[in-house]
Amino acid sequence: MRAVFVFPAMAQAAVVALLDRLSPDQRHPWLVDGCLYPDLTGEDEHLYADWEPAAVRALSRARGDRPRWAVQVDVSGRVDGTVEVRRLTLTLLGRGGVAMDDYSDHVWTAEQIAADATVDGLRFFDFTGHYERNRLAR
Repeated sequence: MRAVFVFPAMAQAAVVALLDRLSPDQRHPWLVDGCLYPDLTGEDEHLYADWEPAAVRALSRARGDRPRWAVQVDVSGRVDGTVEVRRLTLTLLGRGGVAMDDYSDHVWTAEQIAADATVDGLRFFDFTGHYERNRLAR
């Protein structure tokens, strides 16, 4: 599974209501677009346990605080999932917030994701670019 962490600016209850609308038949995790498994996670559930300290610092700087919860979106490895994860992430960031993915320590804004911006040679959820970069570095 690949993952994206979304830190929406909306209240947690509003996020739950949104995910319930997108996935009325499944919860914890929800199932969106047949390949995304979003679920809420918090500091008490080891949100940052596998994160590099630099990534946590970058997130805290971008947000002005260290978020206590996030929507962790797991993406099935059996599909590309790029279109679906971008669409869900932009929906969750509709009122502001930021996102991070497994492929960089960059803190992504909705504007950057929507514009398909490149930062340090990678786009949001750019697993192909990340793979190529690491393959060539060997």
